[in-house]
Amino acid sequence: MLGPVLLAASRSAAIRRIVSAAPVTRPMVDRFVAGERLAESLGAVRSLTARGLDVTLDHLGEDVTDRSEALRSRDAYLALTEALATEGLAGHAEMSVKLSAFGQALPGGHDLALANVTPVVEAAAAAGTTVTLDMEDHTTVDSTLAILGELRTRFPQTGAVLQSYLFRTEDDCRALAGEGSRVRLVKGAYDEPASVAFQDKREVDRSYVRCLKILMAGEGYPMIGSHDPRMVAIAQDLAHRLGRKLDEYEFQMLYGIRVAEQDRLVAEGHRMRVYVPYGTDWYGYFMRRLAERPANLTFFLRSLVGRR
Repeated sequence: MLGPVLLAASRSAAIRRIVSAAPVTRPMVDRFVAGERLAESLGAVRSLTARGLDVTLDHLGEDVTDRSEALRSRDAYLALTEALATEGLAGHAEMSVKLSAFGQALPGGHDLALANVTPVVEAAAAAGTTVTLDMEDHTTVDSTLAILGELRTRFPQTGAVLQSYLFRTEDDCRALAGEGSRVRLVKGAYDEPASVAFQDKREVDRSYVRCLKILMAGEGYPMIGSHDPRMVAIAQDLAHRLGRKLDEYEFQMLYGIRVAEQDRLVAEGHRMRVYVPYGTDWYGYFMRRLAERPANLTFFLRSLVGRR
């Protein structure tokens, strides 16, 4: 029941001030966010790759309110791409981008986002890595997939994210299950209306399995974005039954969550990629992590009350 409340709080400036000032916040944020600076994120990448993990980096920021912010997001990713190439990390690190950070929600946002993200995708390809377009709320899906289509004409390795809680996602999986496509399948983290999304967790899970079957049976490269042990086991079983080799799909999990499971999958020979967020705009991301995991929320609230 608290999930929608926390998602609303993630957009509240007043609650942000309260949460940011709490002494307990920083240690909790450090669990989920690799740091505020690029150098800190690169340190996290080195530590993860030393354990046999791959990464996808997210420079935090979304819902920008003017074009100058969108350009700053573009420039942050260009700096990240240059750093990955210089440090020799591009072979194990890709990037995840939210198109709202590139101006998608502004007037003329579709064309603006495409114009801003294209140089990032170009730079990533030149560095020997790639970009995955994160999916946001349901109102952005058509624009995001259209931008994906434009980018893939020149950079077919560009990836997409699909969310199983949306009614439309099975059809989107069929459309993106072709050769060369890269699709990260997640359950979804936004507060969506019943007119477009499943509201019951069991229905979301069933949809995830249906979508996973489509992607695994297709010719693309499925990326299983889930911490759910049952979904991980189902993905492993599907891969085995469909004859997929270990390098023909991968698992993805968030930085700081189920670390032992990440290491277990690597030990079994699976490709395991960690989603590593960094940057100063951590608040919205942090609140969504609390909304998704009641145990994290309980710990945070108890600590917050205990330190007042």
